[in-house]
Amino acid sequence: MKRSNVKAAVLMLAGALALAATSAEAAPRKRAPAHPKPIPVKPVVENPIADLPFPRFDHGPQVASACTTGLEGAMLRVKELEKRKAGADWLKGWEALYDWEEDQSGALIFLQNVHPNADVRTEAEKCEQRWSAFQTALGMNELVYQGAKQTASLLKDPVDRRAAQRALEGFEDSGVALPRDKQARARAIADKLGTLGQQFDRDIRDARVRVAFTEAELKGVPESVWKDQPRDADNKVTLPIDGPAYVTAMQTAEDAGARERLWRAKVNEGGPDNLKVLAQIEQLRLEQARLFGFASYDEFVLRRRMVETPARATKFLEDVRAAVVDEDQRDVVELRQAKARHLGQTLEATKLQRWDTMFYSARLLHERFAVDDEAFRPYFPPQESLRFVMRVAEKMFGIRYDKVADANVWAPEVQAWAVTDVASGRKIATLFVDPYPRDGKYNHAATWNYRNSATSVPRQAQSALVVNFDRRGLTLPELETLMHEFGHTLRNNLSATRYASDAGENVVQDFAEAPSEMLEDWVYDKKVLKVFQEVCPACKPVPDDLVDKARAARDFGKGMQVARQQLYAAYDLALHGPAAPDPMDTWEKMEAATSLGYVPGTTFPSGFAHIAGGYGAGYYGYLWSQSVAADMRTAFAADKLDPKVGARLRNSVLAEGAQKPPQQVVKDFLGRDASSQAFFDWLRK
Repeated sequence: MKRSNVKAAVLMLAGALALAATSAEAAPRKRAPAHPKPIPVKPVVENPIADLPFPRFDHGPQVASACTTGLEGAMLRVKELEKRKAGADWLKGWEALYDWEEDQSGALIFLQNVHPNADVRTEAEKCEQRWSAFQTALGMNELVYQGAKQTASLLKDPVDRRAAQRALEGFEDSGVALPRDKQARARAIADKLGTLGQQFDRDIRDARVRVAFTEAELKGVPESVWKDQPRDADNKVTLPIDGPAYVTAMQTAEDAGARERLWRAKVNEGGPDNLKVLAQIEQLRLEQARLFGFASYDEFVLRRRMVETPARATKFLEDVRAAVVDEDQRDVVELRQAKARHLGQTLEATKLQRWDTMFYSARLLHERFAVDDEAFRPYFPPQESLRFVMRVAEKMFGIRYDKVADANVWAPEVQAWAVTDVASGRKIATLFVDPYPRDGKYNHAATWNYRNSATSVPRQAQSALVVNFDRRGLTLPELETLMHEFGHTLRNNLSATRYASDAGENVVQDFAEAPSEMLEDWVYDKKVLKVFQEVCPACKPVPDDLVDKARAARDFGKGMQVARQQLYAAYDLALHGPAAPDPMDTWEKMEAATSLGYVPGTTFPSGFAHIAGGYGAGYYGYLWSQSVAADMRTAFAADKLDPKVGARLRNSVLAEGAQKPPQQVVKDFLGRDASSQAFFDWLRK
């Protein structure tokens, strides 16, 4: 999931305003007025609109105008909040402000990632900076802070008290309680970090790197992957360094030199400038932590997370590394042996390079399990794959998805889906899906849950699923990714918290990925895959033996894969420790200690957008959430489509958001305390 913090630390709700892949024709676009009509600005919003149409912008000035309107309304609501009496009335005003912010900025800021018009993307990015500045100022508002402090001590209802306490923690982390000189510095740091994070992402997104190849160099790569790709002035095929084309080329290109050039372009994305930006981010984060009396940014961040301390996070990562170290080394030996056989060399004369791993992993998978990812594409057409994951959710959670005709959205082919609770017949959310690649669009798969629901006011959730489907169909790993990201939309769409500030993925970051990681396993279940015929009777069922082979092959290379994730997480914690070491020197040393070592001239950290953004000091959360997911998955051991267990997951986990601590949420679902046993059993299997 993409977790780009639009909100300042004051709200402590990562992803709430965040902007944490059919062959069918898109609905015709309606012509928008010259300027979108904003929601009227009123001093107080007690009853937000239940549902909102997605805002239509065709030009940059429209975005700037709407951004100004939203900020003016927010400032009026802050002034009104300053006068509110502490207690339930204050919390009501705080939530009204929160709801206004989401409605006025969430969808607008999200557009910087997907809108076809570069001017709109640029203005949306500027708007994010303006809202970030507003949040920073709000975090330093002494009157509102005092209201939060008094309210947190007055409220008795557990849901109200937790909402107020989380608001108070956000104020404390913004620096409002610091001495005046430190307050000013904390504000300056927050503003600068927001700007640098945007710059880091922009350097990657807007580079649009492509690598040129002759057709001979693409031997082995399916023609369908490259025949329609752009050509350069020398008539060479140019391939992107992201998306399905990159993965397929790395898995199938016979020419090692071609694979190396493509891999180096990918691992160096972001360039030297981003290394400088990352170093600035690191130093500012350390300074920020020290302003609050913490020795490191790790300590500052993790005290609010499920893991609680850097020591506990480090111990967890060390245990993971110990569990996979032998398997990692065996995986490397197997790939070296495969390369030696392929090239007709002795093992001693064969060195495995990093650009070899995907290629020889694919060959070994085919040799050992007769699995070819490309073989799955005919069975998983893009639009039908989307309907498949929706149908699985319908069966598990008692909901229904209906496509909205003539949806007024940001680009052709984007779809809107109404989400309805079947039992009540009530619409509860809208899901937007942006399915196919295009210039200027976010180039991976991610979810933006930009509007949250609430039961205390008439308010529906909205989220956007952004993918880049191969129009030929999906591979099983791509279907797995779709299920993962779709799981994030469920966290938003099925939330039923009293307040929007507690809803959806406003949970602590190291719990946010758990339901999505749990659901990844569903696409390897033959019973689940048979649901595909419910949404596409004409589709040829994927053969059971092919699924069996894929299930047997899915853990192939697990040692190398988990060891790599452990490296990323350990690097993140090292970068944000008390020493704040040089990013590139640290990476070279840490990668040099791995089974394949460091490749001179490569700059992986320059493209490590997660830690430059919302996952700074939090990348361990992927493995941590995977551990929680493995534990939660045990409840579905008998039947992954069990509607009774699905209802329990919906009501105990997805609906609860952050109203309860994550440890309690997991306990309520499982009926026992959480355990990492299932995860480590899988690692050692």
